[in-house]
Amino acid sequence: MTGDKECKPSIHGCEAEEAAKGQLNPINNFSEGLEKPSLLLHSCCGPCSTSVVERLAGEYHITLFFYNPCITDPEEYQRRKSAQLEFLRKYNESLPPKEHIGFKEGPYDTKNFYRAIEGLEQEPEGGKRCRCCFMQRLEKTAETCRMEGYDYFATTLTVSPHKNYGLISSIGRNLAVRYGISFVDQDFKKKDGFKRSIELSRTYGLYRQNYCGCEFSKR
Repeated sequence: MTGDKECKPSIHGCEAEEAAKGQLNPINNFSEGLEKPSLLLHSCCGPCSTSVVERLAGEYHITLFFYNPCITDPEEYQRRKSAQLEFLRKYNESLPPKEHIGFKEGPYDTKNFYRAIEGLEQEPEGGKRCRCCFMQRLEKTAETCRMEGYDYFATTLTVSPHKNYGLISSIGRNLAVRYGISFVDQDFKKKDGFKRSIELSRTYGLYRQNYCGCEFSKR
């Protein structure tokens, strides 16, 4: 494999073809019974989700989607998942039940990550390997959004100053077209979003990791 390979899609067969052709009924209307539209928000970790949830909770009924097969160390994955759940527990304590932020865990299968980035192991951080990782996580979020009837999807990835907003935005918008759904396209690091995430992480006493997730970023 060479460094010029294309990222491998995470879905195949009839489902992918129907989504790409727009043959499935589009899901753009607000979910019945909700005062706000529903949002499936992909979360890379608890700390990054803090300021994004704070910013969006007034506009959307949010479910956090913890889907990160790129966290290749199982113990590290559990630490980050625990931090995510700890934030939600503490954040929801002050809210009425109907305003609670939901949680949904995607499949934790590092083999899918390694398969997606095969041949790109030596790429520099922020390069083609990261593009494939973003694509894998956002596509699973878009697929889940479509199949489970959420009104919008988004990701917390753009709150990090180390992540390429333009690239993530492009991937999200292209997936929205492919799946016939709506993408909340925001650069969450703006308006001191990253700074606020640090403040909130300290307030909630959350574990903050010092690398993105995969063994290559740790290197």
